[in-house]
Amino acid sequence: MNYIRRTTELFRIGTALVLAMLVLAVAGTAIPAPAQTFNVLYNFAGPPDGAHPYAGLVRDAAGNLYGTTYTGGSSSYGTMFKLDTSGSGTETVLHSFTGPPDGAYPYAGLVRDAAGNSYGTTYHGGSSGYGVVFKVSTKGTETVLHSFTGPPDGAYPLDGVVRDAAGNLYGTTYHGGSSGYGVVFKVNTKGTESVLHSFTGPPHGAYPSDGVVRDAAGNLYGTTRYGGSSGYGTAFKLDTSGTETVLHSFTGPPDGAYPLDGLVRDAAGNLYGTASKGGSSGYGTVFKLTP
Repeated sequence: MNYIRRTTELFRIGTALVLAMLVLAVAGTAIPAPAQTFNVLYNFAGPPDGAHPYAGLVRDAAGNLYGTTYTGGSSSYGTMFKLDTSGSGTETVLHSFTGPPDGAYPYAGLVRDAAGNSYGTTYHGGSSGYGVVFKVSTKGTETVLHSFTGPPDGAYPLDGVVRDAAGNLYGTTYHGGSSGYGVVFKVNTKGTESVLHSFTGPPHGAYPSDGVVRDAAGNLYGTTRYGGSSGYGTAFKLDTSGTETVLHSFTGPPDGAYPLDGLVRDAAGNLYGTASKGGSSGYGTVFKLTP
């Protein structure tokens, strides 16, 4: 019996060692990573094609990409384009901006609605030369929804727009407003524009270079490049009555300074963004603002 028990125990030990060796062998085997590929989907060719895309892309359910180019097009004032990524890589210029009274030089990207219409801004152009908010249909028909007219209206939008469930559009202009420091604006579905807030400079914000994000209650959040108590920019909230609250005034190193881009918001209401300069080394920061 002792012999049988010893034999059984040795068998168990041997089996365990074999299994352990197999596990180690598998773990030590290098599993090759999937090969990564990089493809240039399209090369812009300049007029009458687009040139100098400064903004990002939006994508539809079929995988087509949409964007803008700052220059190029039939009149060299920029384009809105579509790129088919199904394999052909075919680019279509949906609209060539023609300058006043049309838009000119779209610096920002686009938003799309459920019907496939695209909305955006141009930095120049329009009836007064201060930029426009535009709509381009799925067939490439462009409509200027609003031409900025300068103070006390907005002027020179650097970023695009966000869209609410009712189809209203919200954004910022870098200049204009009652004090010349930029505005937050709304354009309704009929193309009527309202200046929701004119920035007044320090200790409030000045010169918003990016757009806004919107919460479920309709409050808008964004940044200004300058202004605030120290002149290094702000993060702000604008409620539905148009009242601005400076959530944070950047103070420079070791804090951030000069936020150039906007904010993202999580489900808990925290806001995240970047400052282009400042920080402990002077090279900028990533920041979080709690509710």
